[in-house]
Formats: sequence, C-alpha cells, structure tokens
Amino acid sequence: MDDLVYEYYGNYSYEESLVPHEEAVFQHKSTCTGDVLCVSLLVITGLIFVLGFCGNAVVIWISGFKMKKTVNTTWYLSLAISDFVFCTFLPFIITNMAMERWIFGLFLCKFASSVLFLNMFSSIFLLVIISADRCVSVVFPVWAQNHRTVRKASVVVILAWILAIALSLPSAVFRDVQNLMGRSVCYNNYTLHQHSHRIIVGSRFLVGFVVPFVVISICYLVIIFKLRTNRMTKSSKPFKVMTALIATFFICWLPYHVFILLELNHQSYNHSILTTGLQVGTCLAAANSFLNPVLYVFMGNDFQQRFKTSLLSKMENAMGDEGRTTSRYLSRSSSVDVGRASTHI
Repeated sequence: MDDLVYEYYGNYSYEESLVPHEEAVFQHKSTCTGDVLCVSLLVITGLIFVLGFCGNAVVIWISGFKMKKTVNTTWYLSLAISDFVFCTFLPFIITNMAMERWIFGLFLCKFASSVLFLNMFSSIFLLVIISADRCVSVVFPVWAQNHRTVRKASVVVILAWILAIALSLPSAVFRDVQNLMGRSVCYNNYTLHQHSHRIIVGSRFLVGFVVPFVVISICYLVIIFKLRTNRMTKSSKPFKVMTALIATFFICWLPYHVFILLELNHQSYNHSILTTGLQVGTCLAAANSFLNPVLYVFMGNDFQQRFKTSLLSKMENAMGDEGRTTSRYLSRSSSVDVGRASTHI
C-alpha cells in the first residue's frame, strides 16, 4: 500500500516541503531494535508474511491447478493472488522497518507502493464481489444456477482489477525518495498539487472502506434474514461465520483509515500517539492478507469436521460445497423456495 511502506515506522506523508525545522520534529530518536513496539511489529509482520505467503500459495495451487474451474474457485483464486502479491512485497516493508531507511531506490519506492495499494483495492473489491455473489445465490437460487458462469465471473474479476489499478496510480505519481538526516526515506510528496493529500485520502476512505463495508454488511444481513425466515439451517455456524467476516473486515481496516484521516491534521495531535496508531493500524490492515484464506476457505464449511481429511479434500469441500448444495437442492425440488438453496456460506 502507498502508506504502508512509509507509515509503518512512524513517518508521515508531507504536504509541506521537508525543511530543517520539520526534520527535527519527525526525526526518529531511537533505533528499531531498541523500540519494543517496532520489534513487536517486525515479528508480527514477519509472521504475516510467512502465514500469508504460504497460505495464499496453497490456495492458488489448489484452486488454480487441482480443482475444476468454477465461479467459487475463480473468486478464491483471484483473492489469493491479490493477497499473495501483497505478501510478496512485505519483505521490502520489513527491511525498511528494521533499517529505518529506504535502500531500494526511486523505482521500487513507486512500484512497490503501487503494487501494495493495488492489492488493497483489488482484495477489498473481491470481498465485495464474493459477498454479493453469495447474497444473489441465496435470494435468487434458480437465477444464480442458470446465469452464474465462469466466464462472467472472470469478466467481473478483470473489471475489479482494472478499477483497482486505476485507484492505485496516484501512489506512483506522488511517491518520492528524499535524503533526510543522512538517510533515504520513501514518502508521499504532495507538495506539487494543492489539496491532493486530502482528496486522495478521502477517496481511498470512501472507495476502499466505507462503500465496501456497507455493501458487505447489507449482503450478509440479507443472507441472515433469508436463512432465518426460511429456516434453512438448524446450525448457527453460518451466522457465526458471517459475523466473523464482517467483524474481521471492520477491525482490520477501520484503525488504518482512521489514523490516515487524522494524519491530515497531524499538527493537532500528539506525535507519539499518531505514530503508534499508524503503525498498529497498518499492521492490522496487513493481517487481512492472511486472514482471508482462513475465513473464506477454511472456515467456509465445517472445517473441523474435515480436519482428518487431506488438505486437498478440505479445500475442495470448502470451496465447492456452496455450489454443490445449491445444485442438489435444485435437482430434487421443483418448487422455488428462495430460502433453501444454500445452507453453507
């Protein structure tokens, strides 16, 4: 993400020029190895990298090469690719955190931040698509059975990626490298365009959090309502999973966006509190990259009951069970009861 590469270690996006009196204000007074918070974030980010890299690689391998291509596997594969790309660039963040300087040059400063922001938007858009798809499958099961195709799903995914690319371009435009107090920093240089900082942050907050969160919440509220009114399931598992999905999205992304918005007027807030909030919020946002395969695959359908089966069988069941449940229902029932098409979310 654009701000991930820089704000992880307490540095700000400047609208003003980096003049000497500001250097003293924002200069790091201690090294990362002597800072408990920095060391903790290094360890946590390292774990996120390992878990996210391996977890999403497994999802890509299974859904891309070991399973029949379906609408569901198209969603999971695209989401895993997005999170995998993000995790691939985490070593740049970890190195920068540990060294407290950017050593990779201007091109990677722009490219890495653009790719990471591309992941943020593409991942969030895909979560919205998955939520909307599940909602349609429950509310209109017959229509979904007849019109949900891999080709249409692929088109939707491509459109989501195109939109994500467009929204990530400002990162490459405004990202810059500056020599500050004897060390190179990769930061957001908003000095050339007035109000550009506020416009970009505001648009990212709306498009990257508010609108997706509202859509996801509405989708799952509709699903829960349908499940309960039609008595589709005797188990409370689907409700718990849906609650976990919404809560995880909210917890992972809200702190990040809140402190990014507060940073717009960083002179009005305590520097240490704002810095800590930016670091922790960014870490939570990064954690979403390895939580996605857990929530959307492993928790999807009775993972604990399939624990003793092979990894391939577990993931095939988790990814494919929703579609098979709908098909079995439609094949054995001539009447249309929109509430009974899928009991697994």
